Amino acid sequence: MDSLNGLRVFLQVADSLSFAQAARLLGLSASAVGKSIARLEERLGVRLFHRSTRSLSLSNEGQLFLERCRRILDELEAAEQELALSTQQARGRLKISMPLVAGLLPQVLPEFLRCYPRIQLDIDFTDRLVDVIEEGFDLVVRGGDLRDSRLKARKLGDFSLLLVASPGYLRQYGTPRRPADLNQHLCLHYRYPSSGLVQRWPLKLAPGETEPRLDGGLICNTADMLINVASQGMGIACLPDFAVRSALNDGRLVQVLSEHTTHQGSFHALWPAGRRMPLKLRVFLDFLGDRLFVTR
Repeated sequence: MDSLNGLRVFLQVADSLSFAQAARLLGLSASAVGKSIARLEERLGVRLFHRSTRSLSLSNEGQLFLERCRRILDELEAAEQELALSTQQARGRLKISMPLVAGLLPQVLPEFLRCYPRIQLDIDFTDRLVDVIEEGFDLVVRGGDLRDSRLKARKLGDFSLLLVASPGYLRQYGTPRRPADLNQHLCLHYRYPSSGLVQRWPLKLAPGETEPRLDGGLICNTADMLINVASQGMGIACLPDFAVRSALNDGRLVQVLSEHTTHQGSFHALWPAGRRMPLKLRVFLDFLGDRLFVTR
């Protein structure tokens, strides 16, 4: 086991090319990682890394050893997966990054934990564009088209953007019938945390029709806040259908300009390529794919 742990430490250092980064991802101290690499080099009788005060790089011997290590650990993971399959018990820790979007996972995660009590979910809810490999994530779920040759991807489902407002707001200010009417309304906007850009509303304009101003009193970077403010009659908001499903069903919000909006987005799951998919990850992906968008 000490040898296997040493290989895992070596693999993490080789991937991150930083003792400190590898230590953080492994939950160890930087000195423990350095000592582990030193013991491995002493046992092998070769230098695996070229070290300087500013950089760390693999030696030729280290590069050769890295390729063998990946195969060894992949085979070990495959053996563990076969054993898990033989007992049909998925287990282990999954480090996951999920978007910070209201309504995306209202009941899915508790249901998953009930079905797979031996899987521990370590979830980071953020709209930050994480580095799956460098930060040690097993899986990320993101909207849009994310391209990274180091990752595999699976489409989980589609969503649409809707314009919504509270019944009280519409009684006071009237219901917009065409995009130009939005010039007379308060518009609540979403700002993307990753880019700082304000979300464009998916308005379908008639030929010759000009883009409305979409003035308003609020710009924020969380859907929860927009839902809350719109529900209190403070304006019209543009939000994903799954985020406002509950508010639409109970009447807190109603959709407007449905014939004048057009949008289709999607969510994808992404995970590191080049290795066998462990059972714990496979059952989580299947679970999301089966349940995430079935309640439309």
